[in-house]
Amino acid sequence: MRYIIVGLLVIVMIQVFFTESVAEQQDESDYIVIPDEAIRLRILADSNEEEAQKVKDQVRDEVNEQITEWVEELTSIEVARETIIENLPKIEEIVADVTGDDDFTVEFGDIQFPDKVYDRFVYPGGEYEAILITLGSGEGDNWWCVLFPPLCFVEFADGTTVLEHDDEEEVELAEEQEAEVSFFLWDWLKKLLGIS
Repeated sequence: MRYIIVGLLVIVMIQVFFTESVAEQQDESDYIVIPDEAIRLRILADSNEEEAQKVKDQVRDEVNEQITEWVEELTSIEVARETIIENLPKIEEIVADVTGDDDFTVEFGDIQFPDKVYDRFVYPGGEYEAILITLGSGEGDNWWCVLFPPLCFVEFADGTTVLEHDDEEEVELAEEQEAEVSFFLWDWLKKLLGIS
């Protein structure tokens, strides 16, 4: 009887492992890869106060809607770049309409981005071609997306900044949890089979 139970247990464990592997592969295929040749939009809020974040969101909505109209049918990054550069004054007008008398800057070029995590995926930091809109002091939470090719509909914009020590702690915690699960299963199996 014990051999039947052990056999069933092994089959269940193989099934669980296989199911998790398939789920991970499916998740990986859903991962949005940002192309090497991309133009981003980054908006830095004045602060994290509620009103400043609302202004950031309104700027985001207005600017993103306009730029998406300009680039959604384009297939060349060179043409997208030219279109954005030609329309920087229009972007400044949009931001000015939203912010009123508040200070802001609009830049286009190589902009520094921090590492970001969204869901289980890391978007590496570095310098990327982008429009940077800084509202006031620019010390609040930021929002970003990929303007070209148009990926701003993807909700990775509010990912969190990666801190190196956080990554190490997460890996250690995951390893500990995995070890605890394995240890528990081994103990249970030994009890079932009467092994000491």
